[in-house]
Amino acid sequence: MKKSTFIITKMDCPSEEQMIRMKLEPYSEVKQLSFDIPHRKLEVYHTKKVDKIHQAISELKLNDRLENTEDEAELPLAPDDSKQRKILWWVLGINFGFFVVEMTTGWISNSMGLIADSLDMLADSIVYALSLFAVGGAVSRKKKVAKFSGYFQMGLALLGFSEVLRRFFSESETPLFQWMIFIAILALIGNLVSLWLINKAKSEEAHMQASAIFTSNDIIVNGGVILAGVLVYFLDSKWPDLAIGGIVFAFVMRGAVRILKLTK
Repeated sequence: MKKSTFIITKMDCPSEEQMIRMKLEPYSEVKQLSFDIPHRKLEVYHTKKVDKIHQAISELKLNDRLENTEDEAELPLAPDDSKQRKILWWVLGINFGFFVVEMTTGWISNSMGLIADSLDMLADSIVYALSLFAVGGAVSRKKKVAKFSGYFQMGLALLGFSEVLRRFFSESETPLFQWMIFIAILALIGNLVSLWLINKAKSEEAHMQASAIFTSNDIIVNGGVILAGVLVYFLDSKWPDLAIGGIVFAFVMRGAVRILKLTK
């Protein structure tokens, strides 16, 4: 058994992990993958030469480099992930639940910040769902699910951008800052609970570490919406809400592009 270690500098979230897994799945010589996303490291356990594996990873254009290959490596035991899967189901439920809540209250309160944050929650839900539903499935089915999810998310982001522009160039009501702050605080609490659940697992595995990174980023976004709500109150203006909405829609679009890369 051989072990090849790669440093992949653009591997910073679950999307890149899924891209690599799907890219290497057709290679029978690949026996196990071990991801360390915080340190941008991937260990590949394989039986043949690493050349084809390295070429496949390089095709993803994630700025990779092969550090070394050990010829006498021992294949680690696959962990029991039932507890981790249960936690990820909870995190998926929290994210999708707040997507529905924030989308509804965003339209009611006329807040693009809440609508954008809801789509960010949906983007996370899609990534978690892809990870959970695609296990053991055929590569073709995974690519179809990823393609649908990516285009759906991209369409929502484009609609969001167009609405931000419409409100920017036209007279529109100032959003209800009370709803913005209250719902964003609830979403912040939801993400803090999600992060607590993930950290409770005390897992060193990549998908759990990546989930912690994703959720930490969501907490920053929630803070941005709260700040926008405060600024709307003090300035009595719609501009802070439109600004945070545009920024978060950009993150949603970036997530959609990453998901679509899974289909190539």
